[in-house]
Amino acid sequence: MYLLIIGWVYVVLMMSISEATSSQGTLLGAFFTLLLYGLLPLAIVIYLWSTPARRARRRAAEQSKLSGGEASGEAPDGSGHAAGEVVSSEGKEP
Repeated sequence: MYLLIIGWVYVVLMMSISEATSSQGTLLGAFFTLLLYGLLPLAIVIYLWSTPARRARRRAAEQSKLSGGEASGEAPDGSGHAAGEVVSSEGKEP
């Protein structure tokens, strides 16, 4: 995956440099080449490629929350207080 990303960045960088140094090219054209051919598609591809990893991390977090949080006697919201217990803003118990 990283090899493809590095290769794509290299190709787009070379395209931008040739656009900027060409007699008919401009720096603005080189900037838009870098942005529209390089950064925007690359961001979309990286986001799509990382979807399975994000999904696995979310499932692992949910599993650890379900198995570890309630089994240890901790409150479901992670606050350490029992559900429905009122605590004043000054930290004093009512």
